[in-house]
Amino acid sequence: MKRTALAGLFISAVMLASPVFAADDLCQINLQKINDAVASSGEISSDLQDNIDSTVAQAKEEQSKGTKEGTESCISLTTQVLQDIANNNKGGE
Repeated sequence: MKRTALAGLFISAVMLASPVFAADDLCQINLQKINDAVASSGEISSDLQDNIDSTVAQAKEEQSKGTKEGTESCISLTTQVLQDIANNNKGGE
């Protein structure tokens, strides 16, 4: 229950923060949140970890383009990873 509540707050904060921060900052913030979530979560399957690693690499590649489209893609990718981590923490898919 505690994890579910924290995951819900975490996802809500990500969604509510979107209009407040510049898009490039949100991409970087999401990448940091992914690192923090992975470090604090001890129950990540190898399949999910592989998915996280490849998606984060793709998001960083998109971010490095320095374009609006690249930044939007980075935000989309990282938001999906954060959702996957939250789902994993609450035991769902």
